Amino acid sequence: METVAIIDFETTGLSPNEGERATEIAAIVLQDGRVVRQYQSLMNAGIRISSFITSLTGITNQMVQQAPPAARVMGEVADFVGDLPLVAHNASFDRKFWDAELARIGRTRQQEFACTMLTARRVYPTSPNHKLGTLAAWMQLPDTGKSHRAMADAEMTAHLLCHIETTLVERFKIPRLSHALLRALQQVKSSEIRSCIEQFLMLPAPHTPISHGVIPESKASVTLS
Repeated sequence: METVAIIDFETTGLSPNEGERATEIAAIVLQDGRVVRQYQSLMNAGIRISSFITSLTGITNQMVQQAPPAARVMGEVADFVGDLPLVAHNASFDRKFWDAELARIGRTRQQEFACTMLTARRVYPTSPNHKLGTLAAWMQLPDTGKSHRAMADAEMTAHLLCHIETTLVERFKIPRLSHALLRALQQVKSSEIRSCIEQFLMLPAPHTPISHGVIPESKASVTLS
């Protein structure tokens, strides 16, 4: 896959439309199955964290009070990501907070998100469910640390993305999984994956280098540098 940025937010609730804010963000740049750069920070949005969220994430009010302002963090992470294609697990959630927090600093997202959760539903329909932790356990992916912390979840999403690419390369004999194909697959039924790939491969070939899947499916992972 071409170089992508994987992001994960921790937040005070489910939607910025209800006044919820981000409390932590992680972003990692994945290139040829290797994490080449990473960014992580707590962020102080000036909003109280409920006891439920603290019990879920381990992030306390004291921790965010000592963190950099949300505006500064979002400016830094937006510069870190640049115009790289974005990937997240349950991307509709992260996209909402990414766009809302960017809007607060007068910036607008230009690139598209791809969602590993939606794609996993199509590629692995027999998984017990498609939560990140469930998929990681079901596929025996490497343990990246406490769930519901931004960097651990971003790294787990990277492992999952590599696993999805390896599965598709081996199952359908494609040269690689591109961000554009990932986005196309997340919109079709499981039974339509083959026809979707066949139609996609009829498009003009991209100019980016081909990355061949060489990680065994049961052990697919990223390399952390």
